[in-house]
Amino acid sequence: MPISPSILDFFPTPGDSPFVIEHVAEEFTSLCPKTGHPDFGTITLRYMPRAASAGGVCVELKSLKLYYQAFRNEGIFYEAVTNRIRDDLVAAMKPAWLQVRTDWKGRGGFRSVIPADFGDIPAHFRAM
Repeated sequence: MPISPSILDFFPTPGDSPFVIEHVAEEFTSLCPKTGHPDFGTITLRYMPRAASAGGVCVELKSLKLYYQAFRNEGIFYEAVTNRIRDDLVAAMKPAWLQVRTDWKGRGGFRSVIPADFGDIPAHFRAM
């Protein structure tokens, strides 16, 4: 299945009071573009949707799961995965701010953590 942000579905932000959403997907997989071996990681998505009166939306979880699963057979580097997810979600949701952090399982003695942010992240959320 090709990776397309059109897989994603959204619903209107419930209300105008600010709040933060965090979703953690612990079973993310993609393929190393060099070796073809599977890469396993955890994706943490945290964002503040815009208010309902400003047209804010939240991502629907089943569609987010399907979007993540579309990477399963994709040869893509960690950094590209992280930035692609951030860019696709920001383009679709236009949140007040958004963070994506990918934590990759160790291979060859290395573990990798890739953060990608959008917007003015409040200080207490910067140390994701």
